[in-house]
Amino acid sequence: MQKTLWLLTILCAFQIAHSQSPLQKVSDDFKKLDWLEGTWTRLEMKPGHTGYESWKKISTAEWKGSGVNMKGTDTAFVEKLKLVIKDEIIYYVADIAENKEPVYFKLTVITGNSFVCENPQHDFPKKITYQKEGKKLKATISGDGKSFDYLFEKK
Repeated sequence: MQKTLWLLTILCAFQIAHSQSPLQKVSDDFKKLDWLEGTWTRLEMKPGHTGYESWKKISTAEWKGSGVNMKGTDTAFVEKLKLVIKDEIIYYVADIAENKEPVYFKLTVITGNSFVCENPQHDFPKKITYQKEGKKLKATISGDGKSFDYLFEKK
């Protein structure tokens, strides 16, 4: 009995020593986004149109981004973007003129070269996916049976 209790105590101590706090896991996941930094030029646009998405790490808990589409020299669309840690959760935040408030999408999946963020209550999109392959990036917005891909290349 005493050996069993001693072994159980050792196992519990080992588990506590090697378990991550939720904040540490979120911080580690946030570091996985470092590949996103820089300016990504949009590919496959109509003639006379250009676009880009730009990301900069502001702190250990926030990234700021922007998405811009141009028609010739005129700005056709601007989107303020953010990735932020709030309440031990990573959120992708999109702020566009058409919405009264910024829209928060909860990060649900992250790897070393991709992430998925979701907000099932939002009208569209409900899901945002970023997937990096080399110098290329595919951003996909989807929901309610619709899906749109945006292809970028890092310059």
